[in-house]
Amino acid sequence: MKHRVWLWLAASSLMLGSFAARAQTRPQYGGTLRVNMRAALSSLDPGDRTQPDSFDRRNLTGLIFETLVASDESGRLHPALAVDWEISPGSQRWKFRLRRDVKFHDGRAFTPEIAAASLRTANPAWNVFAEGDAVVIETSVAESELPAELALPRNAIVKRNADGALNGTGPFHIVDWQGGRKVSLAAEESYWGGRPFMDAIEIELGKSFHDQALSLQLGRAELVDVAAEQSHRGAADGKQVASSSPMELVALVFGREAQSPEDKSLREALALSVERASIRSVLLQGAGEPAASILPDWMSGYGFVFPVDADLVRARHLREQVRTVPVWGLGYDANDPLARLLAERVALNARDAGLAVQPTVSATPDVRLVRIPLAGAGGRISLAEVAGVLGLMRPQIGGDSAGELYSVERAMLDTNRIIPLFHLPVAYAAAANLKNWTPRSDGGWNLADAWLASGKP
Repeated sequence: MKHRVWLWLAASSLMLGSFAARAQTRPQYGGTLRVNMRAALSSLDPGDRTQPDSFDRRNLTGLIFETLVASDESGRLHPALAVDWEISPGSQRWKFRLRRDVKFHDGRAFTPEIAAASLRTANPAWNVFAEGDAVVIETSVAESELPAELALPRNAIVKRNADGALNGTGPFHIVDWQGGRKVSLAAEESYWGGRPFMDAIEIELGKSFHDQALSLQLGRAELVDVAAEQSHRGAADGKQVASSSPMELVALVFGREAQSPEDKSLREALALSVERASIRSVLLQGAGEPAASILPDWMSGYGFVFPVDADLVRARHLREQVRTVPVWGLGYDANDPLARLLAERVALNARDAGLAVQPTVSATPDVRLVRIPLAGAGGRISLAEVAGVLGLMRPQIGGDSAGELYSVERAMLDTNRIIPLFHLPVAYAAAANLKNWTPRSDGGWNLADAWLASGKP
């Protein structure tokens, strides 16, 4: 009899343990997610071009606002606020049929008229108007990549009220906004994609990587940014660290075109002098990939054909062909400790090649060390976005072939306006109770499906 009792107790214990385990992994509603970000945004408007592009900005505005078209981690396009679209011959007229029964956070219906007004604000060069249940976009030149363009965060649909209030259609709405410091969001009960699991998200802005790590360690935040070069250290400390694919281009960008053949030779010498492998090993602590191409190899498939190894012999030869060598001011972001170290190392490498490069925080340097977030919508859009940063004419790429991408990228590099250095991932660290969340390979978030475990079955 006693043996049967023990068997029953053992079986009951196993059943209760199994139930508790299932309860712990079952999504739970409720809770407030506390997030720290390095970006100190002064505006939440995704169409505000005075705000620098960053992954933090993309992820924050993506919680509130949505685009007509969405791209997945592979750059494939999918319906979002538009359910389908069609193109007219010549690729200058597109028609996007909109999703029905969608509302803005203030209760106003999502209409073609509001969508058209939002897109006109973000893209003054486009002719955008409502037509029935659709939005029509007409452009002055062929735009075969227009759906991918609409997937960019800056083209999210915003209803701008007369009092300056912003309304979106996303899974969270704005409760409190303190520019540059803090934003409070609440779950949108009537969200067309289904109510998020979490009740609210509190985001503190302008936090250094050190302060963010401390907040996570002390239990004051559940999700923080991590510097790419520190991501392996976070994993070693037992934090849940996750990284994207290499999505950020670190490069040297000149403020103007090369003024002479001698100027061009000096820029080529600078590119050949940089010891990317050594810098990656020491300063980046193994993070990212050395780069001599604008697009990372995983995105283009041909990045490996651009040599990344330093060639001091060739660099010195090019330098010796020039009689007078100017002193280039190399600008960097004074608020970015890694940028300062990279600028100093580039200047040291340049000196070995006989070049004169002086790191500076001047607002008007000759060349600047920049960090460019690449577009998640694929290689063609990424090249077009980088061309905009360089002040070059937007390239027209007719197809998806690597050959066409390569030709366009080669032409951009041949302008000698940009010297790619590295492709870095975007990294985040999360508390153990943040469940069902990892960053997409393009650095994007999907917090609408994430949830917070209470620690109780």
